[in-house]
Amino acid sequence: MTRLFERSEINGMVLANRFVRSATWEGLATDDGASTSKLVDLMATLAAGGVGLIITGHTYVRPDGQHSPWQLGIYKDELIPGLKAMTQGVHENGAKIVLQLGYGGAYLSKSRVEKMTIQDIQELVTAYGAAAHRAKTAGFDGVQIFAAHGFFLSQLLCPRYNNRTDAYGGAIENRARAILEVLASIRNHTGDDYPVLVKLNCQDFVENGLTLEESLQVGMLLQEEGIDAIELSGGLLNNPNIMQSKIETEAVEAYFQNEARVFKEKIEVPLILVGGIRSYGVAQRLIDEEVADYISMSRPFITEPDLVNRWNTGDLLEAECISCNNCFEQIKQGKGVSCVPLVPEPVESFFPQISKMVPASPPHPAGTDYQISIGLEQWDSGYNPVVKIQMVYNGKTVDRGPSFPLGSEDHQKVNKAIIEILAEYPADTNKK
Repeated sequence: MTRLFERSEINGMVLANRFVRSATWEGLATDDGASTSKLVDLMATLAAGGVGLIITGHTYVRPDGQHSPWQLGIYKDELIPGLKAMTQGVHENGAKIVLQLGYGGAYLSKSRVEKMTIQDIQELVTAYGAAAHRAKTAGFDGVQIFAAHGFFLSQLLCPRYNNRTDAYGGAIENRARAILEVLASIRNHTGDDYPVLVKLNCQDFVENGLTLEESLQVGMLLQEEGIDAIELSGGLLNNPNIMQSKIETEAVEAYFQNEARVFKEKIEVPLILVGGIRSYGVAQRLIDEEVADYISMSRPFITEPDLVNRWNTGDLLEAECISCNNCFEQIKQGKGVSCVPLVPEPVESFFPQISKMVPASPPHPAGTDYQISIGLEQWDSGYNPVVKIQMVYNGKTVDRGPSFPLGSEDHQKVNKAIIEILAEYPADTNKK
């Protein structure tokens, strides 16, 4: 049996396989961050689809830490009952679920990081611990500290945004201090036997950002303090390349794998790798070559929540996800995360050189025209001069060709237009 489908364990959390659904902003919570039946159904569907471990979207630990609308919250006890329904739905379908703890209140704001006092940071550290305790009470199998993509803890790691001169700024050990304190706070609230993961940038990929060498130091510090697993990602959210589009070949998949190899040389805790993985063969290679211990994906599970089951039955075709990122546009419109693929733009094969518009008669709606054109069209034999008739409605060309009754007034008008256009544009009609 392939190692992708073997059972494994992270600090007592037994997983059915090595596939992880990486944290994804679902956009399905209420305005105050409460879980909903749609969110519960989404998580249960992922579990039934075969994902071994589900990581929720980033969940804000304090009201002032909400980053996005319809984002899940964990900042008060009143949210626990709705979250219990979520964990029960996942467990009934045989998977495990971890709650990602985040704070976006100072997201990419250098001045706010500067103005936060030491007491402000320590109060936030305590909020993480209290949120983890609520997660455990709600039945989550563990928590993940969100320290990637430029959110608060990631921002403290990034010299571009953190120019503090106190215990939380300067050397990487100081910039990592808050993350280590968050880990300690969570342990104080949940115990040593409760799985605690972290999502960490391998590097920020911006000028004066967190480097790979510094990120590795952070990973080693977290390992020393008892972190149970590291999910490796990269980039800041204001970097347009954080979610690459058009991942069409295996050669461009797993775009953080080189950094993961560096981590594996020094890090002993399980390494979860995310970033453009779309093919079963790539996933298997990453595990077999010990580049990573777990395969984490987000967008493919939006398109195919049952992808893991499909691969497990022997259908090893790559994920159907075309990486168009339109799924997140649905969230911004308040529709919740869903796959609505962008329709690829058709490849242009006709190049008109002269055209004439002929208004169409009823029953065609007002604003409909026939566009008669002469130009070059690409065929298998090369470019050929052709007469092309296209239907245009309100200025937009319709893909299908027009239809007009033989011998009708429209037919006569089109024939007349063709004669006129040929007279205006003498072409070698015998050219093959």
